[in-house]
Amino acid sequence: MTILPPPAASTPDRLPRPFRLDGRVALVTGAGRGLGFEMAKALAAAGAQVIINGRHVGRLEAAATALAAATGRPVGIAPFDIADTAAGRAAIAAIAAEHGRLDILVNNVGARDRRPLKDFTAGEATALIATDLVGPMLLAREAAEHMVAHRHGRLITVTSIAAHIANRHDPVYTAAKAGLSGLMRALAVDYARVGITSNAIAPGMFATETNAGLVADAAFSAFVDTRVPIGRWGHPPEIGAAAVFLASDEASFVNGHVLVVDGGQSIRM
Repeated sequence: MTILPPPAASTPDRLPRPFRLDGRVALVTGAGRGLGFEMAKALAAAGAQVIINGRHVGRLEAAATALAAATGRPVGIAPFDIADTAAGRAAIAAIAAEHGRLDILVNNVGARDRRPLKDFTAGEATALIATDLVGPMLLAREAAEHMVAHRHGRLITVTSIAAHIANRHDPVYTAAKAGLSGLMRALAVDYARVGITSNAIAPGMFATETNAGLVADAAFSAFVDTRVPIGRWGHPPEIGAAAVFLASDEASFVNGHVLVVDGGQSIRM
């Protein structure tokens, strides 16, 4: 067996800057606030040209202004409903036309409706699945078609620890998130040979605006303290580094993986 010598050491001034996204174009859905906003901020800070998505133009404009102020980089907006397939296709095409490429898609949008399954009508269940699973699926399809031309891309799906551990009265959301995990793995197999990786981030309990009522609830926060090994809620900025890592060249051999960011909640008995 031939043992090859190690590569010559690089001089310090030639070492690459790790986890940089300079020249990359990223679309983050559901980024007007919460975890989407934080992931968009981290991607922009790493050098990416970021476009944020949501349904409310005013909220997106305010978020883009805040992101630009925080990162020193311009941030674009793409207002559309993730469940509107035609609007998503048009938005992806517009981004690719304006910037010449789309390198990163963070499928972050998610709606939740905590009710027993018996309380859902067929239409209500279908609408929630359309937002949480079908919309991201079809948006990933459109994004991947543009990534193929450059033989590079990062499909990042935000699922949830609900895809792995279930709670009472949360069946439709849980099913959709489990479906997203399966979708992520399928895309990892389908697109890997053309330079596109597909991975997921599964957040646990974060102190976002959506969870403000639960954060303020002393009893529930006491539950978080006992249920999460780290003993606290996640801080929203803590999700950003996960997105940057999966989007970066340093994660080029990471494919079909779920990066759980939950303080250890999902592995505690």
